[in-house]
Amino acid sequence: MLKSGIDQDALIEQFATASAKQTAQLKTAVTEATLKALQGREMSLKNIRSVIKSVTEAASTGAAQNLTPKLDVEKMLDTAVAGMDDALLKAVEANKMALSRLADQGADLKDKHFKKALADLEKFEDTLFSAVKKAAGSAGDGLTGPWTQVMEKFQQGGSASGAQATATVEQLTGQMQQALREGRATGLKAAQTLAESYTAMVSGVLIGMTEALSQGAAAPAPAAKPTRKR
Repeated sequence: MLKSGIDQDALIEQFATASAKQTAQLKTAVTEATLKALQGREMSLKNIRSVIKSVTEAASTGAAQNLTPKLDVEKMLDTAVAGMDDALLKAVEANKMALSRLADQGADLKDKHFKKALADLEKFEDTLFSAVKKAAGSAGDGLTGPWTQVMEKFQQGGSASGAQATATVEQLTGQMQQALREGRATGLKAAQTLAESYTAMVSGVLIGMTEALSQGAAAPAPAAKPTRKR
């Protein structure tokens, strides 16, 4: 079943059949599924919320079906949230690259599109937590306790994507203020054009980042050159 661009049946199967030693594989599967879904749509909070909801529902359904003896369900669900957090971390990086491009083209802090992009970036962590909590609320009595523990831990420690989003907003705000103080020439028309298609641009950047990572992982290491004797 495809929901929000995610093959939920495949994710459910992975959680339902995972052993206690397969948490790393689960995290990777969740990250890849989340990234793939985010790449196929505009990077809006609404779409992020929809993707996180679908992944959470799949994790809950699969965990409930898993009959492995002495399985640590809480650890399994913790892995699911960590995987989604990793995917959002990549999304933050894509936003940073896109916003830097806007800044280079002459956008400033008064631009409504730029301001909204920064404001949305600051809401990534809240969006992650609220979407997971809402979807987990209908997971069933057997998973209520594990989900509660997982979310309490994440909210206390904070998410990696949330921390990076805050740092990115601070960095870009400082960058723009510095540019204004220096009186940098701006290409306002070009900046406005880019800003109006910002969310689509972020999705494109995210696709490029993911493809580059995949190609880098697949490329063979260069052969060592023989050392000449002197």
